[in-house]
Amino acid sequence: MDKAFTKGLRLLEVLARSSKPRGITDLAKELDFTKSNVHRLLATLQTQGFVRQTPPHSTYELTLKIWELGNNVVRRLDLVSIARPAMERLAQATGETVHLSVLDDTDVVYVDKIESQHQIRAHTSVGMRAPAFAMATGKAMLAHEPDEALDRFRPLFKRFTATTRVTPEELMADIRQIRQQGYAMVLQGEWREGIAACACAVLGRAGDVAGAIGISGPDSRLKRKELKQFSEDVREAARSISAALGHLPGH
Repeated sequence: MDKAFTKGLRLLEVLARSSKPRGITDLAKELDFTKSNVHRLLATLQTQGFVRQTPPHSTYELTLKIWELGNNVVRRLDLVSIARPAMERLAQATGETVHLSVLDDTDVVYVDKIESQHQIRAHTSVGMRAPAFAMATGKAMLAHEPDEALDRFRPLFKRFTATTRVTPEELMADIRQIRQQGYAMVLQGEWREGIAACACAVLGRAGDVAGAIGISGPDSRLKRKELKQFSEDVREAARSISAALGHLPGH
């Protein structure tokens, strides 16, 4: 176990429980650390943006960075519980695997899933990451970002299958189509061979992207006709979750 890391976490916990800024001597006494040890830990945490000094008394307090990180976790947990009824309805309507994903910079992260009852289905797991530019749920969320935000994918393009988009121009063409039709569609696996999918972004109260919901299955079963047919079910599920999150259309 990394002792310095453990000490840093203990220091964060003490500061988080404190109702006022704390001094080095005070913290060292409570934690049973040396003052030099506390000073080094505070300097590291300050450099990383977790702690700030509060003059003129040379005391320290947490910044909002801890709150921001915790709030992201809470939002994901809230999203999962709120989205579950709509996911169940979508699974019932389509018979396919249903995914709920969030965007983490350049990846999608699966935060919930309902497995298809079909024997042949897409194999994924909650907590798994995948490149956003090659996933229906990822593209559905990226379509709500400004065009220039896609530049972060330039060094990441990689051909996973024959149909993977590997240039900004190819990805941008997909994004424009998604914005026009209101949902994302992957006809043939762009990350994994043989997987077709349809997805739509879920919006929060302020119109921000909270996540995306989608269905997936083998492209031998989910062809363009079937995906287009199910797209309205996917969009309705996204609308339902967005409304439950407080989003008002047109806002």
